[in-house]
Amino acid sequence: MGWTGKILRVNLTEGRCDSEPLNIEWAEQFLGQRGLASKYLMESMDPSVDALDPGNVLIFATGPLTGTMAPTAGRYSVITKGALTNAIACSNSGGKVGPAIKLAGWDMVIFEGKSPKPVYLWIDDDHVELRDADHLWGRSVWEIEPEIKAELGDPEIKVASIGRSGEKLVRFACVVNDMHRAAGRSGVGAVMGSKNLKAIAARGTGGVTVKDPKKFMAAVAHAKSTLQPHPVRERFIKIGTHAMLDVTHNYGSLPTRNERDVQFEGVNKLNAAASQAPHGPNDTVNLITNKACFACTIACGRIAQIDPDHFSIKDKPQYHTASGGLEYENVFALGAMVGVDDIDAVTFANFVCNEDGMDTISFGGALAAAMELYEEGVITKEQTGVDLSFGSAEGLVQMAEECAKGQGFGADVGLGAKRLSEKYGHPEFSMTVKGQEFPGYDPRAMQGMALAYATSNRGACHLRASPFASDFQTTEREGKAEIVKTTQDERAAMFDSAGICAFIAAAVNIDQIAAMLDGALESEWTADRIRETGERIWNLERLFNNASGMGRKDDTLPERMLKTPAPSGIAKGMVAELDEMLPEYYDMRGWDEEGQPRGQTLTRLGLG
Repeated sequence: MGWTGKILRVNLTEGRCDSEPLNIEWAEQFLGQRGLASKYLMESMDPSVDALDPGNVLIFATGPLTGTMAPTAGRYSVITKGALTNAIACSNSGGKVGPAIKLAGWDMVIFEGKSPKPVYLWIDDDHVELRDADHLWGRSVWEIEPEIKAELGDPEIKVASIGRSGEKLVRFACVVNDMHRAAGRSGVGAVMGSKNLKAIAARGTGGVTVKDPKKFMAAVAHAKSTLQPHPVRERFIKIGTHAMLDVTHNYGSLPTRNERDVQFEGVNKLNAAASQAPHGPNDTVNLITNKACFACTIACGRIAQIDPDHFSIKDKPQYHTASGGLEYENVFALGAMVGVDDIDAVTFANFVCNEDGMDTISFGGALAAAMELYEEGVITKEQTGVDLSFGSAEGLVQMAEECAKGQGFGADVGLGAKRLSEKYGHPEFSMTVKGQEFPGYDPRAMQGMALAYATSNRGACHLRASPFASDFQTTEREGKAEIVKTTQDERAAMFDSAGICAFIAAAVNIDQIAAMLDGALESEWTADRIRETGERIWNLERLFNNASGMGRKDDTLPERMLKTPAPSGIAKGMVAELDEMLPEYYDMRGWDEEGQPRGQTLTRLGLG
């Protein structure tokens, strides 16, 4: 109930697809999606294996609420050892692929080994086969998704695939579904490419059974009744996450020019108001409409266009159309982080990242490191082929195209900020944690986020904890450790493992989510059980990272955050006070001073 009870295990080396029963004991412990797949990952591979080795395992997982009528129940995750970080990776996406896999009757798909040639997986309910993908290799997501649908004779088939960046093993390549939704972080697309796996296509004609339909529908109705009128939902509908750009700029927590600044003078050319204002020679309006994922009444997704006379798309007819538009993380990363205030250039770079499957946050962070290297004279135009000064729209456009194809200096950008900065002798230019580039929140102004970045199991991340409300109220560090630890646990289970979107958090509380799980699943679910399950998941991920060689040394921030005070904004003169918060956090977690879970912690959580 909630779970389908079936796992699809695909041995790519042998070309074999086998069905096996879901391990119900594990499902009771780890719920689904992120949690349950992390357990399967831990039991299926050696955590010390390199991420791009065939011994790495790649899992597409749904949650017990995925595919149901629960609000925003369209999520799935890709779980593996990340190519960017060599840490455990769980990258979450919306759209419609997750429900298609679930409605076909599968809780998760586990890929092992490496195919000797390019293939894609076709799931048609119980019929499963690996199909030749030679004709798809070397082509973008935008090209192959419609071709796969035509080949299989059904335009309603759902596809998740990699672009050329995944094939070229760009370290931050992602998995794209529905043309512009993405399992975006940690390089899961590079792992997929390393296995010669081009895509998954799925058609599901079944349903999801719940334990108590009456109880479940009552819980769903209650959750929707609080979500529907909530002002946060209304704001997401009108301006999406884009509204955050003005918030962080005004507060002084907007990473700008590789974190050398925390406010961006070009913000009014990139913000939500700018996206809705006519601009350019054709009075083009960037934002056209919004778009929703499966079972979602929020519709935070943006659909945008580029002025047809903009230099980025001259003689490129494939971009003279509407596609996935600007949200906060991509407009920060492709705009302020690299100093570019040209909204069409930023939109173009976003289109390219969608088209060829690149994480916009990491691409922007890696390019920002390259731009700092350029401005400091470490690299030159002779090497890059284009002006890579901060603010260069031409540099942004050219590097996006080169990086997507693994060509020119773009191939170096594709290493990610950490490897790129180390290659050119300046590791201090890398604004990363565990090798993963910062999202759009400066940790000097937001002390809770500083701790959240440092302790995130998948590297710097704004979605693994939720200290936002506290951070936007005070720059003081007191109380942040408890907020970070508590929200890490809750989010791990409530959203990433249940199969719903974190954007309902402002309106739907943990008791309401517990009520939906309780109506869907056989055993009893409460808010306390969700928190304990999340804590178990967090510690399991930590054990994976510890086994791969990570520990206290990796729970840190770049020196710039720890020693260089914020130059402006509310936190002017402040640094991230991580050294004061981390011991408190470890103690709350029940970990020793090296960041290893203590024996009694593991025993209490059933991990010993």
